Amino acid sequence: MANGVQEVLPPSLDSTSSPPPLFDGTTRLYIAYICPYAQRVWITRNYKGLKDKIQLVPINLQNRPAWYKEKVYPTNKVPSLEHNDKVRGESLDLIKYIDSHFEGPPLFPDDPAKREFAEELLSYSDTFNGIVITSFKQDEGKELGEALDHLETALSKFSDGPFFLGQFSLVDIAYAPFIERYQIFLSEVKKYDITEGRPKLATWIEEMDKIEAYKETKWDPQEIVEIYNKRFLA
Repeated sequence: MANGVQEVLPPSLDSTSSPPPLFDGTTRLYIAYICPYAQRVWITRNYKGLKDKIQLVPINLQNRPAWYKEKVYPTNKVPSLEHNDKVRGESLDLIKYIDSHFEGPPLFPDDPAKREFAEELLSYSDTFNGIVITSFKQDEGKELGEALDHLETALSKFSDGPFFLGQFSLVDIAYAPFIERYQIFLSEVKKYDITEGRPKLATWIEEMDKIEAYKETKWDPQEIVEIYNKRFLA
């Protein structure tokens, strides 16, 4: 687990920045501080105590350095992980990769029932995000409520802890960055409380906020509102 030492975060690299010395044996995690997909991998790295093993390389998404696409990751997206002379992408793949290829507390259960449910929830995450984002652009309807109720029900499946699989896992990491943003934006702009009538979800959010590895990655709420306003309501 994260050791509690506050990390000094490097500045984001933009089009004026030089690339790091690529493929020199250093493991690098390319992220953007504001990106929820990158935040998933950042949380995983922190929780497993890998701050000294995986170097953060933040990218300015509004003014990306050309070398990132040309030399690092041709899709030009974050997150990506430079490890063992290869660059990998896709946040759900990367959190699994880091969990299985690096030291630190395991974040995927051995129990077959929990593993099966974990895969179901990870697969559902894109559907969930799509439903919530659609609700930003229109009156929040029953689809939003049903998606949040789906999570409330999922949080009731295992009784050995407050998280999706009972104990903290990759599933919680996969959902946390998005629920963080949705709760802020829906409350501020739509006056909609995602936890109303959902006590399990309310408890889950409270428990997530106690995890230092996650808290270290949280972004300024007002900036989230401003960015989401421009992206979805402008």
